[in-house]
Amino acid sequence: MGIQYNEKTIIDKCEEAMKNPALFYKQGLVNYKGICSDTNIPYTEVIADYLMEHFEEFERGIPKIQRKNSYCTGTHESRYDPTSNRTEELTAIKLCKAGRKYEKIGTILDYQIPLKDKQSDVAGKIDLLAYDGRVLHILELKKPGIKSNQETMLRCVLEGYTYLRIIDTVKLISDFNEKKGVNIPLDTPVKASPLTFKDSLPYREWKEIDRRPKLKALMELLDSEPFFIREVSENYEIF
Repeated sequence: MGIQYNEKTIIDKCEEAMKNPALFYKQGLVNYKGICSDTNIPYTEVIADYLMEHFEEFERGIPKIQRKNSYCTGTHESRYDPTSNRTEELTAIKLCKAGRKYEKIGTILDYQIPLKDKQSDVAGKIDLLAYDGRVLHILELKKPGIKSNQETMLRCVLEGYTYLRIIDTVKLISDFNEKKGVNIPLDTPVKASPLTFKDSLPYREWKEIDRRPKLKALMELLDSEPFFIREVSENYEIF
C-alpha cells in the first residue's frame, strides 16, 4: 500500500504547485488516487476545491504563448508508423485520418498541434482539434493503459484547460482557415475537453461524478465537458 496523505499535506502540495500554475497539471498530486487519511475526502476533491478558491491566481498564472509560426503545420502528415508504441498518438492519427464527422465533436481537423514558439517554451501539443459547426474543440486524448498508471479526470481537465489558456485562439482559427479552408468564424467559442476511452479511470470517475461535487464544480467553472470513445468494429465511436 502506498503513502496516504492527510488533507493539510495535499493543500501544502497545492501551494507548492501554484508557484507555477502553467505546470500545475504536470504535478504528481493531480494523479493521486485515494482519500485523505484524516478526512476520508478524495485527494482530487481537495485539489479541485483549492483550485476554485484560488482560481484567479491559477488563471492569471498561465501565460499565453505568442506563436509566430502557424499552428497548422502539416509537417507530421507523412510520419505515420502503425507499429509505434505511442498509443495516444496512433489513436489520434486514426481518428483524424478517418475523415468522419463524429457525434458530439464534429470533424477532426488535425492532431498534435504545436503550442511552442521557441524550443525553450514549456508546453505540450494539442492532441486533437475538432469543429462541430458551432464550437472548436481542443481535445486532450487519453488512451487507457496499465490500470495503476491511468491519469485522473482532474489531470485530463487541467491539461486541456492549460493548453486553452496558452493558445492564441484567433490565430489558431485563422491559421486553419488559411491552410485547411474550413472557414470557421473568428469569434467561434473554443473549449477544452478530455477525450478518454470507455472504462478508463476518467470514465469511471465521471460515472460517479455526483460523488465528486468539487471536481464537478471545477469542470463547470472551466466549461470542460468530457467526451468518451469506444471501439466498434475496428472503428471508433465518440459519445
